[in-house]
Formats: sequence, C-alpha cells, structure tokens
Amino acid sequence: MVHAAGESSPGDLPDGTHAVVLTAADELSLHRIAKTLEASGVSFVRIHEPDPPWEGALMAIGVRPVRKEVARRWLSSLPLLR
Repeated sequence: MVHAAGESSPGDLPDGTHAVVLTAADELSLHRIAKTLEASGVSFVRIHEPDPPWEGALMAIGVRPVRKEVARRWLSSLPLLR
C-alpha cells in the first residue's frame, strides 16, 4: 500500500520527506476517511484495485504531502502499520 504515497506525490519532494503507512479496518472505513478528508479540504488520491477478485474496490488512500500537524488532525486515530 505504500504505492498510494507515490500515486499521491506531486514529485520533486524535499529531502527528509517520509511516507507513513497507516491501517484502516476495511473498505467502508476507507470511504469514511475519504469523505472526512474531502469535507476538510485535504488533498488525497483514492487507490482502487481493478483486478479480480477486488473489481474496483477502494484499497488505499494516498494523502498528498502536508505538514504533519495537518495530517495528524485527520489521521491520528489510525494505527501505524508495523
């Protein structure tokens, strides 16, 4: 799922930029998170898996690079993938 970070990146990021992978319980949770981010004006990319057996299911969300304080406000409830 780290590829969601690459999909959401505008490229040419400054040194020291990190990708952080958080987990969501299921696809419904991802849809809820996307709705919250959208309503809050946070830029992100939805990553859908086109191949069987997922057939277009939402698999990840890539938040465009933002200050960690902004990301933390909306994503702090999600556990870090270990």
